[in-house]
Amino acid sequence: MNVLILLGLKATEALMLNLFKLIAISFLAFCIMSCSTSPKSESLGEYIDSSTLTARVKANLIDSLGTDSFAIKINTYKDFIQLSGFVRNKTIKNRAYDIALSTPGAIKVRNDLIIK
Repeated sequence: MNVLILLGLKATEALMLNLFKLIAISFLAFCIMSCSTSPKSESLGEYIDSSTLTARVKANLIDSLGTDSFAIKINTYKDFIQLSGFVRNKTIKNRAYDIALSTPGAIKVRNDLIIK
């Protein structure tokens, strides 16, 4: 005997049920894939964490270096900090690196500051 007849379903109802299952599974797979990140991008939470870390580093630089810190640009990606820009001397360059590295949440700092 046909399984559909045993279940009391007509062929069109069974087809609709299978189509609904396929759509539901596809939607679930899409939702899961859209929440994941690639190695080259950040999730929303990681972006917020990076922005917070950037703000902390900038505040610490302003507190310690004063107006010399205005020429320093800070880029943060997944807790890795990059310092760039121009500074007056090697002391400021090294001090900026130390301040960024000592900021809570910083894992690695790349110092691309250039001495004028």
